Amino acid sequence: MSWTGSFGRASRVLLHGIVRGLALTRISPNVLTFLGLVINVIAAMFFGYARGEDHWKFFLYAGLTIIGAGVFDMVDGRVARVTNQVTVFGAFFDSVIDRYSDVALFFGLLVYYARANRFFYIGLVAFVMVSSLLVSYTRARAEALIGSCKVGFMERPERIVLVILGALFEKWNTMAPVLWVLAVISTITVIHRIRYTYQQTKTMEVPQQPLPSAEPDMARAEL
Repeated sequence: MSWTGSFGRASRVLLHGIVRGLALTRISPNVLTFLGLVINVIAAMFFGYARGEDHWKFFLYAGLTIIGAGVFDMVDGRVARVTNQVTVFGAFFDSVIDRYSDVALFFGLLVYYARANRFFYIGLVAFVMVSSLLVSYTRARAEALIGSCKVGFMERPERIVLVILGALFEKWNTMAPVLWVLAVISTITVIHRIRYTYQQTKTMEVPQQPLPSAEPDMARAEL
C-alpha cells in the first residue's frame, strides 16, 4: 500500500473515531454545525487583527483555525446519520450556516485590507464574497426548477481549501493570487450554471400548439 493510501486510511479511522465519540455524547448535529461557524468567526478575527510585516503569522493562525472548523463541517452530517438525527431542517440549517461562515472569513479579509489601506483588494474581496454566494445561490435556485445543477468547479470545499492555502503560506504573499483565482473561477462557475439552467429549462418548455383554423368549419357550414 502506498503512503497516500495509508494516510487516507488513517484519516478515515481518525474521523470515524471522532464521529463515534461525538455520537456517544448524543450532541445535536445542529450544535456541531453552529460550532463550526463560531470557529470560522475566530479565524475571521485573526484575519482582521493581522497587521504589519508579521501579518502572516495571524494568517497562519487563521488557516489552522479554519482547518479546525472544517472538522465540524465534516462530522455534523455523519453524526446525524449515526445517531439517526437526519432531518430536512438540518440540511437547510447546515447550508445557511455555511453561507455565514463564508461571509465571516471574507469579512475578516476585508477588515485586514481596509486597515492596510489596500483599497483595490477591498473591492476584490467584496467581489469574491458576492461571487461565492452566487455560486451557492445559482445551484439552489436552479435545483428548485430543474432538479439538479452540479456543474461548475468552484464549490465550497474548493473555496475553503484555497483560502486555507492562501492563509497558511501568506508569508510568501499567497492570499492575493488566491483571491484572483477565486474571483475568476467563481464567476466562470456562475456563468456555467446560468447557461446550463437555461439549456435545461428550454428542453422543459413544451411548444404551444397553434389553434385549428375555423375556416374549414365555416366552409362546411355554408354548404
